[in-house]
Amino acid sequence: MKKVKSILLFLMTASVFTACDSDDNNEAAKPKAENIEIGTANNKQALIGRDFHFNADVTAGDKIANVELKILPKTGETYTKDWKLEFTWPQYNGTKNTNVHKHFTIPADAVEGKFDFVFKVTDENGSVLEIKETITITDPANMPVDPVIGRDMLSRNDDLIYYMETWVEPQLIFKKNDKLTAHAQISQIMGNGVLYSVLIKKSLDYHPESIDNLDLKKVIIISKVEHKDLGPASKITTLQKINDVYGGESIVVGAEKDNEGNAITAEKAWESGQYNWVVLYKNTSYNVSTYKSMPVTLNF
Repeated sequence: MKKVKSILLFLMTASVFTACDSDDNNEAAKPKAENIEIGTANNKQALIGRDFHFNADVTAGDKIANVELKILPKTGETYTKDWKLEFTWPQYNGTKNTNVHKHFTIPADAVEGKFDFVFKVTDENGSVLEIKETITITDPANMPVDPVIGRDMLSRNDDLIYYMETWVEPQLIFKKNDKLTAHAQISQIMGNGVLYSVLIKKSLDYHPESIDNLDLKKVIIISKVEHKDLGPASKITTLQKINDVYGGESIVVGAEKDNEGNAITAEKAWESGQYNWVVLYKNTSYNVSTYKSMPVTLNF
């Protein structure tokens, strides 16, 4: 009799767990998001009138039905006027896995303050993923630092000079054993920071927009410059340049090592083809980053 009761108890317990599993299986799978970056280097900062960076790798439960991004007033905050910003991106509808990588300008009529940043993905199965973070919108004039990359130029064997700001096709072509000189200047800075000047093969499909995302296995370092304890950027003059950081090292096309002593092998080994010259700067004192890119061709 005891054995019969034990069997009945086991069957009842198993049926309960089976019912729970069935309920779980009937629940629609929600979308997921990884590698989220809100602002350059995920600093959650936005500047009025400037470019804003957002990234998320999204996997739908079934397929994506809608992707929305909103910047909304935050409860408890006071603003100089009513303002919000909303986007819907239908190009992602119907996809299962996608990279939502967007750049958009914070409008000139935006107001300063803390806002709710809401990223929402609705699945065709009815489930919803919503990510909410706080971002800070600031007028660039009120920033302690406002890094600007300028006066950037490439030269081949010290004679041909090309400026990033005025660059147009056709691309500058470097050959094996040519000396490639890349000058980069960053201004309107203070405190501590670091500047990288690198070459990256276009075939790697690798586009770092901040030093935080810099993969040294994929880049040839032309120069790296660090600064510490610089005074206020407002003291910079066109004559003194005391708070400007210059990175202008030269590298020979075909060199065995880059200018930081890293072997130029494997993924970043020299070869003929299209490259990007990329300048990246991060002010570590104020968590502010910027970057620029220019096409280069190597005939190796």
